[in-house]
Amino acid sequence: MNLNQEKLMHVLLGPHVSEKATQVGEAHNQVVFRVRRDADKDLVRRAVEKMFEVKVAAVQIVNVRGKHKRFGQRAGVRSSWKKAYVRLAPGSAINFMGDKA
Repeated sequence: MNLNQEKLMHVLLGPHVSEKATQVGEAHNQVVFRVRRDADKDLVRRAVEKMFEVKVAAVQIVNVRGKHKRFGQRAGVRSSWKKAYVRLAPGSAINFMGDKA
């Protein structure tokens, strides 16, 4: 495994599960992932295609700012992060639950 393929394996941090992600997935055949802060669209596309063996139609990336929170009397900020909306080509699907027949 060369350096580029190894980097692809670390781009996706995991699926992002929320109500909005579920609605987008059902309506537009999209999957939402948490990705590294230095990831770009092309890197995310290649990582998803390699790891899940699907065809990616489009990728949109969003920077999510960390929320300001209070921890007792101290004010703090949660870490900012990045998520990617990956639209799969027609006929492609990613099943995170595994095949249970």
